[in-house]
Amino acid sequence: MTLRLIFMGTPDFSVPTLRALHTAGHEIAAVYSQPPRPAGRRGLELTPSPVHRVASELGIDVRTPVSLKGEAEQQAFAALGADAAIVVAYGLLLPQPILDGTRLGCFNGHASLLPRWRGAAPIQRAIMAGDAETGMMVMKMDVGLDTGPVALTARVAIGSDMTGGELHDRLSEAGAALMVEAMEKLERGELSLTPQPVEGVTYAKKIDKSEARIDWARPAREVHDTIRALSPAPGAWCEVSVNGKAERLKVLRTTLSDGSGRPGEVLDDDLAIACGDGAVRLVEVQRAGGRPMTARDFLRGVRLAQGDRLS
Repeated sequence: MTLRLIFMGTPDFSVPTLRALHTAGHEIAAVYSQPPRPAGRRGLELTPSPVHRVASELGIDVRTPVSLKGEAEQQAFAALGADAAIVVAYGLLLPQPILDGTRLGCFNGHASLLPRWRGAAPIQRAIMAGDAETGMMVMKMDVGLDTGPVALTARVAIGSDMTGGELHDRLSEAGAALMVEAMEKLERGELSLTPQPVEGVTYAKKIDKSEARIDWARPAREVHDTIRALSPAPGAWCEVSVNGKAERLKVLRTTLSDGSGRPGEVLDDDLAIACGDGAVRLVEVQRAGGRPMTARDFLRGVRLAQGDRLS
């Protein structure tokens, strides 16, 4: 027995779940994804989302409405006659007629241990907060922001140096397996739902561009957690003087280090950088227009001496 499903997702994070449901034999009646966006150097080419591309490869009908608020879109959704809808990082709010547009409801794969980190950026916020653990949850959606009852949970440890990109990939794969399990239970009528606790609610607001500039005056642990949370994208950055000119430098990977000094001061030849309290050591960086490189390779092209400062 299989289910007739609608899949709703947009970025790379959503792709493993779509593939897993398809491989499990469920009928994917349609895929909903964000409309193609301008891309290329001139922004003239419209590029479909990762989910859109994979759905097309699998021969699944793809729909890209700008909004789901219109009656015509809502009727078209209901007309698919789906048992359930699966939502993973789709990017549009689902109005009540959409939530009610399938036989069994809409189920969301969310990348946190709800009710902690409801909202847009749970992966980055968990790392920035220094959390030691996060996870994937399958919940049945309601009109609130990630407030629905939870069906299944997969816990994932956050390593002390783990980046946002690494955690993204771990959670994406964990979420795919969890959603397949949830749909197996759903089709057998064995999927139980537990309301979220009232206590412990936090919100993972979207990352603001201003947060990406490194503030060396903050404690080393906070600097380190921010850098790894934003790696590889959007990438935390600072400015370094190269031949007398300020150049933006993305910092993609660091470790905590010993030492102290003025915030932003280079403490040794291995790029330990002083913070407001303690220090971090640069491990991987990226110059403007360049590729990621080790800090050692960076120093082959840029002279930074002890006592120099990053800003």
